[in-house]
Amino acid sequence: MVSDGGWLRGGTGITPQRVCDIRPPTPKMEGHLKVLLLGLLVVASSATYDSINKDLINKKFDRKLDISSQLVKITNKITLENGGSGAVKSFLLAFTKVEKDNLSYLNAQSGGTVLKLAETRVQEHRDLAFFKVELKDALQSGKTVNVEVEIILTQILEPYPAIIQQGEKQLVRYSGNHYILTPYSSNTQTTTVTLPSPNIESYSRLKPTTHTDTSITYGPYEGVAGFSEDSMNVHFENNAPFLTVSRLERVIEVSHWGNIAIEETIDVLHTGAKLKGPFSRYDYQREHNSYSSIKSFKTIMPASAKDVYYRDEIGNISTSHMRVQDDAVELDLRPRFPLFGGWKTHYKIGYNVPSYEYLYSSGDEYILKMRILDHVFDDFTVDELVLKIILPEGVRNIILETPYLVERLPDAKHFTYLDTVGRPVVSVTKKNLVESHIQDFTLHYQFPSILMLQEPLLVVIAFFILFITVIFYVRLDLTLSKDDATEAKMRVSSYCEQVHTHHDKRARLYEKLEEELQKLKTSKDVAQSQTAGFRPAFRAANRTLISCIL
Repeated sequence: MVSDGGWLRGGTGITPQRVCDIRPPTPKMEGHLKVLLLGLLVVASSATYDSINKDLINKKFDRKLDISSQLVKITNKITLENGGSGAVKSFLLAFTKVEKDNLSYLNAQSGGTVLKLAETRVQEHRDLAFFKVELKDALQSGKTVNVEVEIILTQILEPYPAIIQQGEKQLVRYSGNHYILTPYSSNTQTTTVTLPSPNIESYSRLKPTTHTDTSITYGPYEGVAGFSEDSMNVHFENNAPFLTVSRLERVIEVSHWGNIAIEETIDVLHTGAKLKGPFSRYDYQREHNSYSSIKSFKTIMPASAKDVYYRDEIGNISTSHMRVQDDAVELDLRPRFPLFGGWKTHYKIGYNVPSYEYLYSSGDEYILKMRILDHVFDDFTVDELVLKIILPEGVRNIILETPYLVERLPDAKHFTYLDTVGRPVVSVTKKNLVESHIQDFTLHYQFPSILMLQEPLLVVIAFFILFITVIFYVRLDLTLSKDDATEAKMRVSSYCEQVHTHHDKRARLYEKLEEELQKLKTSKDVAQSQTAGFRPAFRAANRTLISCIL
C-alpha cells in the first residue's frame, strides 16, 4: 500500500463482518433511502471537484522554456496576489492533456520551502488537468506571495522531418501556447524560449516578440485572461542526444559482510529522427558529419565504486574508459556501434560499494539509504524503472520510504550460495523518470545479529560432512565374497612389518654390544666384563630374534 509522502508498507488486513437480519424495505423507507442517496451523491461530487478562486491574480508570471535537449524544462516564477477579502490557502496549476500525459516531474517552492501538490479536477474544465498547491502560510487579503514551479516534460519535441539521411542535421518542432495556461488572470506574462543553437527554421510570432541568438522572448503581455490560448510553434535544429532508456532494471544486493553489489540492466533507444537508407561505415569514418548519431555517453557512479564492469550479450566491452574523480567515478560508455534514430542497444553495468557508506545499524535495527536510480547520461529519460533490493536472509519487518510515489511489486525470494529459505527481495517500479528523480530511498528492517553465524556454521558443517563421508568411504568394505589375493597381500604386508620390527631390535642389540666392547677395550678388565652378564643375555636375545625372522 502507498501512503502520502512516499511511504510503502506491506501486508493486508481483514475486517470482520457482522451477520445481521435483512428485511425488505417499506415504501416509506424507500423514499428516505432515495433522498439519502441523492444527498450522498451531491456531497461526493462536490468533494471530488475543486473550484477556481476568482479572487486570485497573477500579478507577474515569468516562464522560462528550455528546449535545448530532448526534454522540455519549464520554470515558472509566479507572483500571486490575493484580491479578495478572505485568506487563501491554496491555488491551482493547469495543464493540457498532452502535457499531463508526458509530465515527468513537478515541483513547487516558496521561500525555500517545498509545497505540497495533489492532483485534482475542475468541473467547468474537464478537458484540462489540474494540480492543487498548498501554500506554506495562508495568503491574506491584499498580500502577495512568490512561488517557483519547476516542470519537466518528456516526448514533447517532435523530429521534423521524422526521417533523415546519415549526414543530415536533426530538426525538431515544439508546439505550445504563447500565453501561459493558468486559471487566473495575469497582469503581466513573459515567456523566454532557450534553444540549443541559433539555427532556426521558423517560429511563430505574437507581438511583442524578440529573437536574439539562442533565445526567443514572447511578451510581456498585459491583462491576460485566465485560460487564454494562442498557438506557438518553433522549428529549429537540435542535435542533442535523443536517448531514451526504455527499461532500466536496477538490482541492489545488500551484504552485512561489508559490501553492496549494484547491477543495472539498461535498454537504450535513440528516439530522434530515424535513419533513412543503409548505414555506411566508410562515409561515417571519412566525413565525421553524422550530427545526430551518438558515439558515446557518460555515466556517473559513486566515488567509492570499485570492480566496475560494462558488458553486453557478447561479453565485456573494452572500448569504455573510466576516470576516478574526487566526488564521483565517470564512465565513458562507447557502444559497439554508433546509435542513429530508431537504433537501440542493450548492456549491463555493475560495481561494488562499501556498505558502511549506505547501511546504518543500532542493535538489530538497520536503515539502508541509497538512490532509487543513478545518473545514466545527461538529460536522460527512463520510460520504465524496476528497482530490486535483495536483503540478507532472515530479514523481517521491512518498511520502505520513498521521496515520491512508486508502485510496490509483490515481494519475492532470491536464492544464492549458502541460502536455506531464500533472501527477501523488495521490488518497486515507476514510469517516466528524469534526472530530477535521482533521490534517496530509506529502507528500514530488522536482522538478528545471531544470524551472522549462519553462513560460517553452514560452511563448517559442510566440510565436516565431507570429511566424515571420505573417512567412511575409504574404510568401508562392500565386497560380498572372500578375496584370497587381497588377504594374501595383507598377510605378506603384516609379515614384512614384523620382520622390519625384529631387524630394528637386532640392530639395537648390536649397537649395545659394540658399546660393551669399546668399554672392555678401554678398561681391559675382562673379569668385570664377564661378571656384568651381558654376553649370555645377548646370546639369548639374538637367538630369539633369529628364530622369529627365520
